[in-house]
Amino acid sequence: MNTAEKNLRKSIGKKIKLARTKSEYTQEQLAEKLSLSPRYISQLERGIAFGSASTIINMCKALNINSDFLFRDLIQCDSNDIDFVDQSFLEDYIKLTSHNRIIINAIAHELVRIQKEEENIKSK
Repeated sequence: MNTAEKNLRKSIGKKIKLARTKSEYTQEQLAEKLSLSPRYISQLERGIAFGSASTIINMCKALNINSDFLFRDLIQCDSNDIDFVDQSFLEDYIKLTSHNRIIINAIAHELVRIQKEEENIKSK
């Protein structure tokens, strides 16, 4: 395994651990939920192992995360592509309670609405 692959696995592993701790699961609890061994969960989090597609999908479901959370910053995009939310925002967002996520989503929706109104006024 080359250095790039090791770094990729470690990055994903850190995010799995972040999501697991946010979900207040121990490695043992997550392993039981996924019918995996706690040792394997530990290996995933440390980047030693990398799960199959079905393992990653089931983990995302169990942790209530989107796969984009795990992979978004690992895919190189041209600077002309859409500027996505930075990683630190995503890490903070996942730590929020469901209630606070609803508030953030409502604020974002309202800001987009206001922005569209301003653009319509400028284009007249």
